Amino acid sequence: MGTDQAQRWPDLSLPTLAPTAETLRLWSQIVGKVRLAASPWLNHSWHVTLYVSARGLTTSLLHHPAGAFELEFDFVASALVVKTADGRERRIALEPMSVAVFHGALFAALEGLALPVRIDELPNEMPDPTPFPQDTAPRAYDPGAALAFWQALVQIERVFATFRTAFLGKCSPVHLFWGSFDLAVTRFSGRRAPLHPGGIPHLSDAVTREAYSHEVSSAGFWPGGDGYAPSFYAYAYPVPEGFAEAKVEPAAAAFDAKLGEFVLPYDAVRTAPDPDAALTAFLQTTYEAAADLGGWDRAALECA
Repeated sequence: MGTDQAQRWPDLSLPTLAPTAETLRLWSQIVGKVRLAASPWLNHSWHVTLYVSARGLTTSLLHHPAGAFELEFDFVASALVVKTADGRERRIALEPMSVAVFHGALFAALEGLALPVRIDELPNEMPDPTPFPQDTAPRAYDPGAALAFWQALVQIERVFATFRTAFLGKCSPVHLFWGSFDLAVTRFSGRRAPLHPGGIPHLSDAVTREAYSHEVSSAGFWPGGDGYAPSFYAYAYPVPEGFAEAKVEPAAAAFDAKLGEFVLPYDAVRTAPDPDAALTAFLQTTYEAAADLGGWDRAALECA
């Protein structure tokens, strides 16, 4: 694969992306909850996330009394792969199926590998959730849309990871939160934040408040929904005075009062003369707005 092709930003205007992303959000919650059950607690719930891999999205290595294992959505082969550290493997074809069928297939695979795991069966951060084993509604899945979504994540992860290197303070990994189904990177000022009000559907207020225990400037990407196209976002918590009126780049970025954050359509980045530069400008200018208006000690927190 040549350099131009390797850094190509895929078109996400596929009509099948939204239903496929909604299916993946629910499937990834099941996979993510397996990681949650098999991982020690880490601040800000960083122990539950998924990571972009060379084939899709992975839990990374997990540990179980019966041995180490990993779960990976392989969007190249259209399969969920369960691999053990002793060389065993189970594969579940990714195709249109209900959440209940996917849930049953995954837990049958885990049982077959002698890796029994128990999870909370209720989806998080979704209104009126149906327990996974009871969600028998047909679900769409287009392998081409899933592949394009992952190819976009590969490009975004690369830019996010480079942006992350310019910060000496505490900074999150570049990781995907399956509750909200967004790829995110978060910088911390080091100071405590006011108590978060909570109120996120089907997410414990205690978890939310621990996640926002300290001041943050956060940015990410999500595949859209509820009337939004695939987009990048950036927000600050707590929100400093004047943040919504801050001038950020590129010109296509704007503050969305409904969401309480800056939003930049993915397509504006994809079609820019230099997509990397356009996304980096959004990350940098929204961070500067949060840090300057919030009084962060930038001299101590930043590096070349």
